[in-house]
Amino acid sequence: MKRLSIYLLAGVALFSTSCSDFLDTAPHDALSPSTTWKTEEDAESFVVGCYNGLWDAGSLLYLDCGSDIGYNNFSWEGWRPWGDGSLSSGNPGASFYDFTIIRRCNTVLENIDNVEFKSEATKNDLIAQAKAIRAYKYFLLNWWYGGVPIIDSYLTAEEAQVPRNTEEEVRAQIAQDLEDALAGISETPAARGRIAKGGVLAIKMREALYYGEWQKAKEAAQAIIDLKQYELDADYENLFRLTGVDSKEVIIADQRIPNTFGLGTIGQMYNNKDGGWSSIVPTQNLVDMYEMTDGKAKEESSLYDAAHPFANRDPRMDMTILYPGQDWKGEVLNTLDELESDGKTKNINYPTYTDNASKTSLTWAKYLDPFEQYPNIWSTGTCVIVFRYAEVLLTYAEAANELDGPSDQVYSYLDQIRSRAGMPAVDRAKYGTKESLRELIRRERCIELAGEGVRRADILRWKDTNGKMLAETLLNGPLNRITGTINYSETDPYKRAVISGEALIENRQFAAKNRYLPIPQTSRDKNPNLAQNPGY
Repeated sequence: MKRLSIYLLAGVALFSTSCSDFLDTAPHDALSPSTTWKTEEDAESFVVGCYNGLWDAGSLLYLDCGSDIGYNNFSWEGWRPWGDGSLSSGNPGASFYDFTIIRRCNTVLENIDNVEFKSEATKNDLIAQAKAIRAYKYFLLNWWYGGVPIIDSYLTAEEAQVPRNTEEEVRAQIAQDLEDALAGISETPAARGRIAKGGVLAIKMREALYYGEWQKAKEAAQAIIDLKQYELDADYENLFRLTGVDSKEVIIADQRIPNTFGLGTIGQMYNNKDGGWSSIVPTQNLVDMYEMTDGKAKEESSLYDAAHPFANRDPRMDMTILYPGQDWKGEVLNTLDELESDGKTKNINYPTYTDNASKTSLTWAKYLDPFEQYPNIWSTGTCVIVFRYAEVLLTYAEAANELDGPSDQVYSYLDQIRSRAGMPAVDRAKYGTKESLRELIRRERCIELAGEGVRRADILRWKDTNGKMLAETLLNGPLNRITGTINYSETDPYKRAVISGEALIENRQFAAKNRYLPIPQTSRDKNPNLAQNPGY
């Protein structure tokens, strides 16, 4: 299949001279519609331009740093404030508050009727893609900021100084765009990375799930299942390697071409000894969430040994996390000892050696393993997944359980995901109520999708028995790393790390106001009509 990234290199040029000096909402395009909207190729190029930056692969990889399972060491990258709770209007952290892509979509929708198409279906598909893209961007803005302006095309800065719409009004706009898109979208994508019917349904599904519209989320998930285009990859690990880019599990992924349109965030993820920055790392909290191989939580299983916390775990742990003691690049990975095995050489992967050493003693394995797949870790062909079929099954399971409690279908979908990883089927007796199964589904969603950018949203939307966001508990208090030593005489890589204690990485805080991000002060300076979120 043709790759969207190839089209982007040419198509985005139509927007490359656009600029914005007000509000980040609706600047002019430097290219006049009268000179560009002539042919089908013009229309397609403008739609392709709408994809530039859409899936934001870097942000997808960083997003879990704003949760209990991830950490970002560098405040200047913008994601540490998400995790430590230091967000403010002057320090908004990494920001999604940008309307550039929405403006591009508006330009397409305003001008596409000027083009005469040979096929009405082609025109309808391009319109549908533009509306789906606009819906996805509004979804991101609405979820993170809680109501944003629904923008039009403005001729002056003064016209663009519009107030925020309500969250429900933006949701109505999203719903309408998605319904319009479903009416005209193609069943299969024109190129890898482009939106087709499954992609529109995936956006609809996730948006409904995040807002607790269980029936809508369940129906969207079922519609994706009914397409019969997607299936679980037999090899979980393969999904996150270059060899897995055409997996039938992938619904939508960002598209990259190494050294031409490459992804450099991968280099930022590797540990110090591998030439990386350790910008994005998992936490021990995530390790602790993995079940033991007997299907029990660590607190319940006789297989758990606190001195060897990586042993006897759900196989997905090994496929998701690079942990101390494992075999890595022909040697034993050591992030615990200050000195190398010779007892003399400083270990540059020791957490406090430099800023570029992982502060959690852990590194992501997803997208990083094997190291040898990348000739250049700073410009890779990594196609970061946005939506995949496992999320569809998990969404169906969560929504159906919330609606009606446990069912054979819910257990079946969970078992498909677990058995793919080599885990036992769900214990129907133990997880036989809505409440108990809810806890399992939440854990399963976390470990299955770890490192894929959904955890913060999940702990914002999930509530405890008192109605508090889980984030209010999980993101308040100390974030610790493990301490210990590597036993080089041990042949079992899962037991080489001998853990003896913990060390503080940082103290975290999360207030109820942090449900929403602050509107950046720079945006409010450009538009005085933008009200700030409460508490900021």
